[in-house]
Amino acid sequence: MDNEFKYLPLSEKYRPKNLESVIGQNHLLQQDSILKSMISSGIFHSLILWGPPGSGKTTIARLIESYTNFPFIAFSAVLSGIKEVKEVMKTAEIHMKENHQPTILFIDEIHRFNRSQQDAFLPFVESGAIILIGATTENPSFFIISALLSRCHVLVLNGLSEDEIRTIILNILNAENKMDDFTDDAIDLIVALSGGDARKALNIIDILFKQDNLAKPYQRSFLEKYLAKKAMLYDKSGEEHYNLISALHKSLRGSDPQAGLYWLARMLESGEDPMYIARRLTRFASEDIGLADPQALVQAIAVKEAVHFIGMPECTVHLSQLVVYLATAPKSNAIYKAYLQVKEDAKKTGHLPVPLHIRNAPTKLMKDLDYGKEYQYDHDFKYKYYYQKYFPDQMPEKQYYTPSSFGFEKDIQKRIAWWKKLKDEQIKEK
Repeated sequence: MDNEFKYLPLSEKYRPKNLESVIGQNHLLQQDSILKSMISSGIFHSLILWGPPGSGKTTIARLIESYTNFPFIAFSAVLSGIKEVKEVMKTAEIHMKENHQPTILFIDEIHRFNRSQQDAFLPFVESGAIILIGATTENPSFFIISALLSRCHVLVLNGLSEDEIRTIILNILNAENKMDDFTDDAIDLIVALSGGDARKALNIIDILFKQDNLAKPYQRSFLEKYLAKKAMLYDKSGEEHYNLISALHKSLRGSDPQAGLYWLARMLESGEDPMYIARRLTRFASEDIGLADPQALVQAIAVKEAVHFIGMPECTVHLSQLVVYLATAPKSNAIYKAYLQVKEDAKKTGHLPVPLHIRNAPTKLMKDLDYGKEYQYDHDFKYKYYYQKYFPDQMPEKQYYTPSSFGFEKDIQKRIAWWKKLKDEQIKEK
């Protein structure tokens, strides 16, 4: 290895120098893409590059630098504060006035800048003094202020496929004359451990390049013991947190206990708070099952208590039991839909008074004002039922809840039909 590159990470040493050598992200590099059009025309716009680690965000930003004569300034939001931001803005503004050229500003991990720091960019992006290129692993909708986001094109990068990671590895092994140092199975393992992150794959290769005392060629069985296990892709405060709980919820709604168990394990083994999962499953018990199986909520509350009482890792079996129960229970969103409808009416009619006959009358004054007058006590009548209107006087009676034909709600349908029959008979008699 040349001394010039002896301590340079492979990810830097072999970073693509032109678009043609980029592997992956074909959707961004095709002829009619925004990125290709900007590079070919030399007319650049502010960009947000959103993608997982090692997908090529920094590479694309550096390639833009190589295709333009504009000043290019790069810094990391992790290491820089508002003072550095203001200095860069001032320099860019001066350059624009003197040379009529914008400055390209590349900010890695832009999501780490807070709102006030992001606000500082706005006037300079609007004036054209800077062309902003922000790189982020987090969903820009959650972490980039809307005013800044509306002035940028968002380019979505995907995690690299296994074939793309393998191509990158083989290209470097060939360039370094080390193809014989790795068996095919060893390369397959490194590909799997990378999880679509090219930088991670190259860092593993880098570590092994520097170990002259290890027996070669590297075998898969050896590397499995030598290398640390791959950390699962998960961030409890980021988008992947919401992606996984969404996957779990939708798997249960789709009555797939196998997928439900998989997503549960993904969350738990990545360090998710089991109480958070228990809370979400308790919500599911009413939102997607409801009265089709009233035991679903009972089970959810019981598991929540078990999770709180026992904790990890023992509570994994309780959560698994609940996931299977919820996935295989009859489904109904009738309660959920009923509340969505009644909520709108409640907002519109919140000014309507409670009818006098169903008001409580604990004092003489209230009785004198006709509170509770003509209220009929249902238990005094046949079938424990007496029809009287319970909606506000100025509002028609409505039906919000319509039970499904699944599970226990079939019995509820019969009960509602029975009361309606009694109601119709009593109205007819009056």
